[in-house]
Amino acid sequence: MIRILQMKLPVFHTEEDLKEKILHTLRIRPEELKSWKIVRRSIDARKKDAICYVYQIDVETPREKKILARSRHNEIMSIKEKVYCFPESGSHPLRRRPVVIGSGPAGLFCAYYLAKSGYCPILLERGDEAHVRRENVERFWKTGILDTESNVQFGEGGAGTFSDGKLNTSVKDPSGRNHEVLRIFCEAGAPGEILYDQKPHLGTDQLITIVQNMRRQVEDWGGTVRFRAQVTDFDFRDGALKGVTVNGREYLETEVAVLAIGHSARDTFFQLEKKGILMEPKSFAVGVRIEHPQAMINESQYGKNPPKMLGAAPYKLTHTCENGRGVYSFCMCPGGYVVNASSEEGMTAVNGMSYSDRSGCNANSAIIVTVGPTDFASYHQEGTSQVLDGIAFQRRLERAAFRAGGGKVPVQLFGDFCEDRLSTEPGGVEPSICGAWTFGNVRELFPDAVARSLEEGIRAFDRKIAGFARTDAVLSGVESRTSSPLRIVRNEAFESSIQGLYPCGEGAGYAGGITSAAMDGLKIAEAISKKYKNLR
Repeated sequence: MIRILQMKLPVFHTEEDLKEKILHTLRIRPEELKSWKIVRRSIDARKKDAICYVYQIDVETPREKKILARSRHNEIMSIKEKVYCFPESGSHPLRRRPVVIGSGPAGLFCAYYLAKSGYCPILLERGDEAHVRRENVERFWKTGILDTESNVQFGEGGAGTFSDGKLNTSVKDPSGRNHEVLRIFCEAGAPGEILYDQKPHLGTDQLITIVQNMRRQVEDWGGTVRFRAQVTDFDFRDGALKGVTVNGREYLETEVAVLAIGHSARDTFFQLEKKGILMEPKSFAVGVRIEHPQAMINESQYGKNPPKMLGAAPYKLTHTCENGRGVYSFCMCPGGYVVNASSEEGMTAVNGMSYSDRSGCNANSAIIVTVGPTDFASYHQEGTSQVLDGIAFQRRLERAAFRAGGGKVPVQLFGDFCEDRLSTEPGGVEPSICGAWTFGNVRELFPDAVARSLEEGIRAFDRKIAGFARTDAVLSGVESRTSSPLRIVRNEAFESSIQGLYPCGEGAGYAGGITSAAMDGLKIAEAISKKYKNLR
């Protein structure tokens, strides 16, 4: 198969234009074009008056050898398509059905392939199924009444369900897991362009349907999915897993459990620490959500009056501060909304969310600062391990945010953030927030080094996107759930310090985002399959 790289076409092209470009590039006749497909599509907006799409195209033609022989440039190459291959079942007997704890991307994709391969997994989710969870979340945003088991963090699909639904990842993928994840999403109802767009996304509205379709497929293949089923205890004996307790009363015997609990399962982290599971602290990042008019971002990225087909423009920004801390944008939501993403009483955390059309009037992104174990030390709680200090630090910020907003999301304009004063009214940017909000001193939520780093970073970003540091940009807090504050150590067989217990995904510290978490779920399913005989 031939791959054509860096094939450019104006944004206003047709499919026939694309086909003609392929024929011209390869210098072949229409009848010699056996098949073709788009592998990658990106936007080149460096010349604002000549924005174009850049394609990678895979082509089948009987003239492949001749084309490659005469080619004198690096934009035409021979490739062999990588097809994902799940391993054959192992030989070690499996006495009981494996348990997957958590139905976020990691747990869901792990259960999906275990069910497909005859392992009949039991998938336990502490929250509700997606459509009920959506009702709970919307009720919280309207009334402020929080369901601590079914919210933006917990429930079918995990935290990623209420997000922008970005599917791009920087994880290297020689095994083809990335494409397999996207392929499964498409089978479950996602649009086909996620297979080739450089920055694919789904949006909350599509994700809710997709995760439900995947769950039904797990059930059709012999898996069991249970909601409002929280694992509250683990039975470890002689260095191995023997079973788990559900909701404090039901005992499930199993020798294999996948820990796909997500980064907000703080009670489970404490339970694991008491049980002696080997864990280690890790750095993460905290900060604020910042909102700008989406039209301002569009003009900066694409120029004045950009083609509507390009949609809402994204951005990605980084800066290293004078104090050595990194500041960067994270989980950028074009045409999206800031959401109250709290999961514990008396605490406020925010996140960003978009619908698939990204039609909101504002762009929002987390602007976050890297923090590490030295920042957490002063928040250590007596009687706990230092590995849990990151959680104590997060909770301190979230309690401060709750107090600053009186239970509502605290908001401050950037100009007032810099002057350390309370805002009194919006400027030219009206907050787009799901959940009640009020003006509060967001700067006071953070240690001084973090607050100063946020200010420096936002000012630096203004040199890359004009208006980014405008005084009426809206800041809201606190963005504290960017990634897990710890890592559950696993060995070369992907097991924890207890045999049969498999840490997995973002909560365990091995992923960052929907796609990488799903890929890690596949990786754990593969490890289980290589070792154990299935139950068919």
